[in-house]
Amino acid sequence: MSVVKINVLTVPAAMREELEKRFSSRAGMVESADGFEWFELLRPVGGTERYLVYTRWRSEEDFENWQKGEAFQRGHAQAAAQAGHGQGHGQGHGHGQGPAATGSEMWSFEVAESTGPKA
Repeated sequence: MSVVKINVLTVPAAMREELEKRFSSRAGMVESADGFEWFELLRPVGGTERYLVYTRWRSEEDFENWQKGEAFQRGHAQAAAQAGHGQGHGQGHGHGQGPAATGSEMWSFEVAESTGPKA
């Protein structure tokens, strides 16, 4: 059964472009992970500062392995370095010209039912 991880990032309006740029610069780093199924960065509209970073995984174990893996560490270190911090400092989405995100929480779900377009 697939699992969904949603990282909820509170991002002030002035930092939205910076946050999106950081994710764009890391494009492709998660797609090759074993068990990866889907990624979306959801931009808020209509009165909220919360971005949703949506990922879908074949299993909880696949998600945990990706978090512990080299691509995850490299992606976050790259974002921190681009923001002017040394290797290994920060989370990429939370650093730069000041923090892009002022808060973060992780939501976890199991996919109980799913549908998509018919081929």
